[in-house]
Amino acid sequence: MNALVFPFRDAAGQPGPGQTFEVAPGIHWLRMPLPYRLDHINLWLLEDGEGWVIVDTCIRSKRTKTLWREVAKAMRIGRDYDRPVKRLVCTHFHPDHMGLAGWIVREYETELWTTRSEWLFGRMLWLDAEGEGQRDIAKHYARHGLDAPRVADVAQRGNTYRMVVGEPPRAFNRLRHGDTIAIGGRAWTVVVGLGHSPEQACLYCAEAGVLIAGDQILPRITPNIGVWATEPLADPLADYLASLERFRGLPEDTLVLPSHGYPFTGLNLRLDQLQGHHEERLDTLAKALTRAGQTTVELLPALFRADLDNFQIGFALGETLAHLACLEGRGRAAREEANGVVRFRAT
Repeated sequence: MNALVFPFRDAAGQPGPGQTFEVAPGIHWLRMPLPYRLDHINLWLLEDGEGWVIVDTCIRSKRTKTLWREVAKAMRIGRDYDRPVKRLVCTHFHPDHMGLAGWIVREYETELWTTRSEWLFGRMLWLDAEGEGQRDIAKHYARHGLDAPRVADVAQRGNTYRMVVGEPPRAFNRLRHGDTIAIGGRAWTVVVGLGHSPEQACLYCAEAGVLIAGDQILPRITPNIGVWATEPLADPLADYLASLERFRGLPEDTLVLPSHGYPFTGLNLRLDQLQGHHEERLDTLAKALTRAGQTTVELLPALFRADLDNFQIGFALGETLAHLACLEGRGRAAREEANGVVRFRAT
């Protein structure tokens, strides 16, 4: 296959905000709006006998709750319509995926299913009521060369996670890599992806020929892969590239259902593209390294444009640092710290 195929890209084959479209028997695509540059998330409604399984939730807001209630009425979701929500699956802890998990669990009297690491991260971030974690992020950015005014801006933001995420459920049912769960009389296998988040749960159904890929495999953009204050010596890009191999054995005609963008076929081609993209960026960054050493912020122009705002620069810094950590792990860069500032140099 030389190009990805998007079977539902025409206007008639895509849902509007808060609307659904059946992409395969018993598998419905629900598109929800996001107030960001990436302006939507794809959620999935799976018919399960007389009930439903929901995959991911969108962020917490009055609008998304209203849209969910409209969808529930239109699709007859919930005990009021004798079609209960049998389980809520969250692929990972990020706000657009877990933001309404607690509300859906309460509203539709169901239970959360996710991996342990994703549940723990969601709970940990939400419980930081004083915003200490945000101040840790500011210190992390300062160590990697961010200027004082921008560091101060980051430190005073408070708990940005809590602003768009309701309290995650206090209990969950654990998903593990390789687990099989029955939905709609079909077996769905959990394939865990790493790097973008700690333990992202993707779901593959061989009988339906469908992969719910979360953010792990997106058709047009690459998922953000960053090194964050919670694990400053992590190598998430190496984890990401290694975990992509878990998807290699799936059939080429698998219908991939991503969390952003259009459903597509051409899985192995997309895996090649994602891996090639990161290898190119690693080579570009390696060429920018000097023997004297540079901070991560000084190396940002090798991978990103110069006019990043205060929000964008955090993601760019985390992603550049992830590529530097990968170069370090491969022996192509060395890390040194002096006076509280980290620099990377060529080896």
